[in-house]
Amino acid sequence: MSIKVQIVSSKLVGPIYNGDEPKPVPNQFVPLSVFDKLVDNDYATIIYVYKPPNPSNLLFEQGLRKALVEYPEWAGRFSASDNGEERVILLNDKGMRFIEATSDCTVDEVIPFNLSTLLSLNPSERGIDELALVQLTRFTCGSLVVFFSGSHMVADGAGASQFAVSWSQACRGLEIHPRPLHDRNIFLPRNPPKIAYDHQNVEVAKRVVNNNELIDPIPPYSADDVVRHRAHFTPEFIARIKSKANSSVPDIVSGGRRPYSTFASLVAHLWRTMTKVRGLAELQTTEMKISVNGRRRLKPCVPDEYFGNLILSAFPQSRAKELLDESLSHTAEVIHEAVGKVNSDYFKSFIDFASTNIQDEDLRLEEEGWEVPTLWPNFEVDSWLGFPFHAVDFGFGKPYLFMPSFGAWEGVAYLVPSFDGDGSIDVYITLFQQHLDRFQEICFCLD
Repeated sequence: MSIKVQIVSSKLVGPIYNGDEPKPVPNQFVPLSVFDKLVDNDYATIIYVYKPPNPSNLLFEQGLRKALVEYPEWAGRFSASDNGEERVILLNDKGMRFIEATSDCTVDEVIPFNLSTLLSLNPSERGIDELALVQLTRFTCGSLVVFFSGSHMVADGAGASQFAVSWSQACRGLEIHPRPLHDRNIFLPRNPPKIAYDHQNVEVAKRVVNNNELIDPIPPYSADDVVRHRAHFTPEFIARIKSKANSSVPDIVSGGRRPYSTFASLVAHLWRTMTKVRGLAELQTTEMKISVNGRRRLKPCVPDEYFGNLILSAFPQSRAKELLDESLSHTAEVIHEAVGKVNSDYFKSFIDFASTNIQDEDLRLEEEGWEVPTLWPNFEVDSWLGFPFHAVDFGFGKPYLFMPSFGAWEGVAYLVPSFDGDGSIDVYITLFQQHLDRFQEICFCLD
């Protein structure tokens, strides 16, 4: 079903200070950390869907103004440092974009959301200088879609989701807790620096996870062929995947090590499934990109409320033949080992490297030359399983549905906790339309 969304209003919303709250110093800015500079210069989006009743738009706006006091970066703008060489966040309180909209149908008529519906609900980031946008779309049934879009260089998914919790607390008249940690100067290089890993050929070179010029042959598809599919994994099926992933590891029984996690087991199954669906040649090397949160990996740990980016990536790889001929345990071990290497020493080594060996321009992506929007033969997985989505309660209960937005790139998957509340996991995955039937056929097969 097609959907018609009408924009009712669009304005800038800035923080509102009480008498006892200090206002920002004029021209105060936040320098970007080495982790902020590493991420793509684009906008990350999160969608929350609420069934009625819902708060008024005015209450959302008032809560947002209060939350921006604690998160002034979202109301700022990108600028240049005093020497003009580095990008910074200028805390000028210009505000974030606040859009109010209405739809001509019920939310049940358009769920699951297709690409055109998502585009209607998504505030456009083209040609703007705001660092964050919100669109509230109300449906005829009283349901509400809250679409948040924020610059990835300002914060990672953990930071953005914590902001949503703070916003919801402000809407309920609660004190924001925990308060965000804003100090981006904590990632200092060691003296002397100790660069123990080849970051030039990993963090720098692999920012572009694929280059169509290196694909032979290029898949005979186009951007119009990319679709997103939601695969729902029940607790019972997840238990079967974990059991199979750990069945070939005898030292678990004797206490030699912990069993593979839900994440490693499920991602191993997805990687093998995508390898089959794509029909990769036996000797083709396929690589995964997995985001690794450094907050609890760094020693000493960085608090969970750190607001900014603190992500590096693991890159497990294998030939297609090995993935398909070996056991699920083998694939889980490849993933487990690669993620395990991105430890505190690795994060500290990257800080030393990035602080002494690269300039901002070294981390800028080349945006031309993409013939087909695909990561083929590679695969990217982001886990949102630990984000506090159930706590995003604006006054009338938790979201009915939470989901990432659509990225028109084949080969990307998000792991999201299902709102069934029973431990299920929803996997939102992009693939070519021509592969959808095959994916659905084998996705829930463990033989």
